[in-house]
Amino acid sequence: MKKTVDIIGVPVDFGANKRGVDMGPAAIRYTGLYHDLIDLGFDCRDRGNILVPIIPHHSLNFSQELNQTYQDLADMVYRSLADQSLPLILGGDHSIAIGSLTGVQKMVSNLGVIWLDAHSDFNNQNTSITGNLHGMPLAICSGFGTYQGLDFKCCLQPKNVVIIALRSVDKAEAELLKQSGVTVFTMEDIDFLGMREVMKRSLEIVSSHTEGIHLSFDLDALDPSEAPGVGTPVKGGLTYREAHLAAEMIASCSKLCSIEFVELNPILDIQNKTSELAVSLICSVLGKRIFKN
Repeated sequence: MKKTVDIIGVPVDFGANKRGVDMGPAAIRYTGLYHDLIDLGFDCRDRGNILVPIIPHHSLNFSQELNQTYQDLADMVYRSLADQSLPLILGGDHSIAIGSLTGVQKMVSNLGVIWLDAHSDFNNQNTSITGNLHGMPLAICSGFGTYQGLDFKCCLQPKNVVIIALRSVDKAEAELLKQSGVTVFTMEDIDFLGMREVMKRSLEIVSSHTEGIHLSFDLDALDPSEAPGVGTPVKGGLTYREAHLAAEMIASCSKLCSIEFVELNPILDIQNKTSELAVSLICSVLGKRIFKN
């Protein structure tokens, strides 16, 4: 595990239909992330937030502005990796993955991706019911979709991508996902196989013949009883311990090179519960354990 962590905030909520996830990076910071990482022994550098323009939320013409925001994010992620650091990206809605993954792929062309999410985010403009960009980033980055006005060259190999905790997918989106070659573990799979086996299989897939692994963790992967403060909650998600087991097993993988946590909405949170959970999960991904011999 790299010993320097760069915190990068991306306060974007244009990709969703609810306001509030733009405050996610601030909420995670205020919950003590920096000091917790220092306590874990990391050199921690808070790089601040990517500049996000002020755009009326009802506007449909924000692609040009997001192009610049996501290009700035991609450049900062690339510089972090080039500096031998681990970029820790805090969202914002999940559309920020377009910039995150573009930046990582500048340094790590053969990339494995773990996508922990209640949703597959594999819609495109033809399949999407809502038109929300935060439901499209994985399709866009895998070469199965575009978004008018966005211009990014990220192209993941679907065989190196695993979605975990899926339980909400549109019909046309599901067909596109089946065609893609992306591996999917639904909550039903986790019920049958157990979290340990699902993570074991997932890590084998994303580690095989890849140079690095990017973790994209949408907090709605957890059940709303554990993480109430998310943009699009779906019942029947991961328990607290299932999520931490996933994080702990990811931490043991030597190829982890970048991390993003997204979709925290402090407006919907209850007594900072989801922010505290996010910080504890980030620390688990970065090696924190209950007890070490």
